[in-house]
Amino acid sequence: MSLDALLVRIRDEIARTAHPRAPWLTPRTGLDGEPAYDVIVVGAGQSGLAIAFGLMRAQVTNILVLDQAPKGQEGPWLTYARMRTLRSPKDFTGPDLGLPALTYQSWHEARYGQAAWDALDLIPREDWAAYLAFVRDATDVPVENRVTVTGIAPADGLLAVTDADGTVRYARKVVLATGQEGAGSWAIPEVLADLPAGRVARTDDPVDFAAFEGQRVAVIGAGASAFDNAATALEAGAAEVTLLCRRAEAQVVQPYRWLTFAGFLRHLGDLDDAWRWRFMSAVMGLREGFPQATWDRCARHPNFRFRPGAPVRAARMQGGAVLLDTPQGTVAADLVIAATGIAIDYAARPELSAFAHNIATWGDRYAPPPEERDDRLSTYPYLGDDYAFAEREPGLTPWITDIHLFGIASTVSHGPSGSSINAMTTAVPRLVSGLTRGLFTADLDRHWADFRAYDVPQAVLR
Repeated sequence: MSLDALLVRIRDEIARTAHPRAPWLTPRTGLDGEPAYDVIVVGAGQSGLAIAFGLMRAQVTNILVLDQAPKGQEGPWLTYARMRTLRSPKDFTGPDLGLPALTYQSWHEARYGQAAWDALDLIPREDWAAYLAFVRDATDVPVENRVTVTGIAPADGLLAVTDADGTVRYARKVVLATGQEGAGSWAIPEVLADLPAGRVARTDDPVDFAAFEGQRVAVIGAGASAFDNAATALEAGAAEVTLLCRRAEAQVVQPYRWLTFAGFLRHLGDLDDAWRWRFMSAVMGLREGFPQATWDRCARHPNFRFRPGAPVRAARMQGGAVLLDTPQGTVAADLVIAATGIAIDYAARPELSAFAHNIATWGDRYAPPPEERDDRLSTYPYLGDDYAFAEREPGLTPWITDIHLFGIASTVSHGPSGSSINAMTTAVPRLVSGLTRGLFTADLDRHWADFRAYDVPQAVLR
């Protein structure tokens, strides 16, 4: 089957499974006199596309997806992702939302053939990006690219979504599918704050690795992305790459493999605060393990140095080099890459800045027992069962309950939902259900009036 034939099959499957087809939403009017959207989704990566497709399947078609990247560059896959392949098994489904023809397997077989699928180990990230582009076209999700959202504010019962050009779009609900940094920013350890800009980078920065051929690179962190960046530097010809691991031992157990079963993925968000916190603080405390291929990609280079038990205590410039002081000695480098994760900082996000002060966090709502205390996770947002923000001080910004966060910062409230492929098949329907519930209940008076006025006969008595 060719990709063109697959496209025909997908659209046929969508049409055959469209029940219930009845439209049920009445457009609202924005302050500009134009029709408002029912939902605006910010972010057109894998999550944003799946959410929009799920909404369209629920006959919520008056939607728009916005993304700051050019078309085809959404998400990390062709920018700062530096792994060769996805780490998820090839048979994990996600953006297809249960539609067989829309799965990655169907796309791969149509492009490369059945034998290629059978021989495939893990999905190349470039192929995953191409597949997502195909999903966008196949589902006709409406996307506007090169639009950076800079603000969300209340607007007479709606939300006003402002972009960097000053354009305002109005919507009843907003979903933020804004990736890893959706509730803050990529972290740079404070100890590196005084280093020159050209000597330190984050894992999401556009690093010119070729410029460091024959030079020394230090990577701080020991998660999968840390090893990806170390491997990329080694393959670009770095003279030496040292990976500094804070822990005494590397994390090789992948907790997300354990929790990938229907019970956990579907119902973690239904548990009480104590159980949600207990599970997710333990999972996130382990951090994400790296697979064998990720280690081997680095270890095959004789100039790779792995140093566990080596947190960076101080950093300084000396003789044109960066010196990093650790309990295992001092490491000299020409470039330092911080692979140290995400810092929750609502005020750092322009679209959140208007209400950053009133976003309820887990620290506001739950006090764990001393042995489970985690100050980092306590800053994560305490989200509703529909992924909506909650108010820290009730009544101060009630409109934020129509803003829904679907990203890595959702993890404490809902488990691995907007942060990984493995949960997409359960998390996206849960979010979509929450969105449609909110849209429906907000219009109950109208629905009741429509029902009372309904008088279309099914039969004519003769």
